[in-house]
Amino acid sequence: MDENTIPVEKSKTLLDTTVDDVKTLLNEHFPNHISFGYGSFTISRGSSQIMIIVRPFTLDETCIELFAHVVTGATINEELLKFLMRKNAELHFGAFGLLFDGTITFSHSILGSNLDPNELVITLNSVAVISDYYDDIIVDMAGGKRALDMVYDDAI
Repeated sequence: MDENTIPVEKSKTLLDTTVDDVKTLLNEHFPNHISFGYGSFTISRGSSQIMIIVRPFTLDETCIELFAHVVTGATINEELLKFLMRKNAELHFGAFGLLFDGTITFSHSILGSNLDPNELVITLNSVAVISDYYDDIIVDMAGGKRALDMVYDDAI
């Protein structure tokens, strides 16, 4: 093994450890979560679905992204964008975003190498509560569908 492969192996080991830690915490606190494969999970809360994705960040750090599709198909206008930007300034952490297809998101990321179980649980619950609360307000303002509405549409 040469010196160039050691950092890559260290990074892979760190990623594996973080994924295992997240799995353990989800099994304990959110037993109904769904795993989509290595480092990718989802939970449903209220009308929201929160994705949890473990990613490499640096050679010495991982990142745990908590991400919710809040509303899809809303009319994106100046009033809505100002509303979302003001909410980003008011909220303690996390932020609304806008994907290339107009989907409104809410997300927050935490570091994973020294994962604090309480931090992950609180972050996950906060992303869920915020996205579940604001999806109804956004639909009332600008139309579109919440994550739950999309699940029901797919089932029909």
